[in-house]
Amino acid sequence: MRLALFFSFVVTSLWAQQPLTQKTPGDSIPQKADTLRSAPRADTIKIKSYANKYDPRRALLLAAILPGVGQIYNRKYWKTPLVWGGFAILAGTAMEYQQEQVMYRSMLFDLLTKKANGIQSRQPPLYPEDVLRNLVNNAQRQRDLFIIFNGIWYLLQMVDAHVDAHLKEFKLNPELRLGYEPLIEQSPVTGKSAGLRLVLKF
Repeated sequence: MRLALFFSFVVTSLWAQQPLTQKTPGDSIPQKADTLRSAPRADTIKIKSYANKYDPRRALLLAAILPGVGQIYNRKYWKTPLVWGGFAILAGTAMEYQQEQVMYRSMLFDLLTKKANGIQSRQPPLYPEDVLRNLVNNAQRQRDLFIIFNGIWYLLQMVDAHVDAHLKEFKLNPELRLGYEPLIEQSPVTGKSAGLRLVLKF
């Protein structure tokens, strides 16, 4: 009898108590802060800013309008005298061969004119006719060759300005790395071979 009264008292007391974890509808449940969400870093480097700073198309356009300006745009000032010096040497050499070609052609023209009119000069000509023809052809060939070299130099400085503007990103962005690493491969056909490979890290 006493045992039955004891169990009924315990059950009644447990039924009367409200669980501590139960919340009423009006209560708000506190939210914990998300600890995995990190604040933005102040030293974040934006690759887009580098691309806007050095535009390869603009560098190419400047180099096409005035040779050497594309290198100045990329802040490679030491390349500009090389570009201008290359043009000066090539253009100057082409002009020298042009002057030689005009001189030898004039001598050949005078010799042919005197020969056609039957004029005998007291002094023999400095160069015979066949030699003068070879000198004229050689001077003309060399002049044309250096004019072609001048055009190639013009295209090369444009390509240099365009590529250098692209490579500026690798030099300014510390997250990008371009380098060489040793490479060893084992092939069942050729066996073991060693070499280098180009690795881009970002």
